Amino acid sequence: MSVTKEIVTERLKTVNGPDFTGNIVDLGMVSEIFIADSKVFFSITVPAARAQEMEPLRAAAERVVKAIPGVAGAVVALTAEKKGGGMEAPVPARAAPRPAPSAPPAAAASRAAPHAPASHSQGKRGVPGIEAIIAVASGKGGVGKSTTAVNLALGLAANGLRVGVLDADIYGPSMPKLLDIHGRPQTVDGKILKPMENYGLKVMSMGFLVDEETPMIWRGPMVMSALTQMLREVEWGRLDVLVVDMPPGTGDAQLTMAQQVPLAGAVIVSTPQDLALIDARKGLNMFKKVDVPLLGIVENMSYFIAPDTGKRYDIFGHGGARREAERLGVTFLGEVPLEMGIRESSDAGAPVVVSDPDGAAAKTYRDIAAKVWDRVNEERGAAEAAVPSIVFE
Repeated sequence: MSVTKEIVTERLKTVNGPDFTGNIVDLGMVSEIFIADSKVFFSITVPAARAQEMEPLRAAAERVVKAIPGVAGAVVALTAEKKGGGMEAPVPARAAPRPAPSAPPAAAASRAAPHAPASHSQGKRGVPGIEAIIAVASGKGGVGKSTTAVNLALGLAANGLRVGVLDADIYGPSMPKLLDIHGRPQTVDGKILKPMENYGLKVMSMGFLVDEETPMIWRGPMVMSALTQMLREVEWGRLDVLVVDMPPGTGDAQLTMAQQVPLAGAVIVSTPQDLALIDARKGLNMFKKVDVPLLGIVENMSYFIAPDTGKRYDIFGHGGARREAERLGVTFLGEVPLEMGIRESSDAGAPVVVSDPDGAAAKTYRDIAAKVWDRVNEERGAAEAAVPSIVFE
């Protein structure tokens, strides 16, 4: 039995709308439905003021669609229209310094004018051998942050840098799967861990230290201790940049990294819909409050191009992250499409930057990596310019 939009629509009519007033289809809450490889994609528009309480409605819609014979999976997102501005005041504009000469040739990408101020890292101890540490974060899970982080790291390496990856998601480590790395790390004199390696990246993850199905039932202090050990008790060697795949949200792991390490900056990953951006703003605000430079925003799952017809679908909306970046005066780093090849290569442990280096998606990630490194050098220049010089006469 082939799955059609009509069948999905009929099943969705069995899902009640808010307060049981009709069903979500007749109320006009369901977006255009897209079906590919027996997987169903759509979003549900809900009142912005009630967004937090609408998760059961989303789950119900996903459940009835997955129950349709022939459906292999469903991706259902909540979205909402913003009613005016956000919570944050715009970041004050300042002149952008020239990038440092050490930036690779590929890092000559264009950049937005205003940015967050440079980080004040006094009192934060760096990691020997590592020139810059970049956090890749998101306000919520499910936006493709880890896939973005690993392809960003590979993009930086493709642009000529020595790169490492720290998987800081203690509860849900992704790097062993994404980079197809198995086994346990060796130690140096029984104390310092040797990072695992693949595709030219040095990698450390809790997933290398515990079995895949072992739940990490840890409280905050244990998480912070584990992060500190994976960062400082690893023989990273000489690296131009360490990319840190942060867990979603704004909890202990994020604060540990922001407060104890001189981060060169943070990259925020979001999908276009307003509900994801609401959570992304929380991440942006957290890094601003702890004085970490905002390197920019990536809009993931920005659009979908049907492989059979070439028709474009904005399944989760489009351009929300770009507009948010412009409003906050933060660099918009680029948009990554919702593409099955990116997902398939990630699941196979061969991210698209290495499995299809000449493809459009790989170029997108390399361009984003160039802009990120460009921003790192801008922030370095700003920090150096802010240090007063002492002149003896």
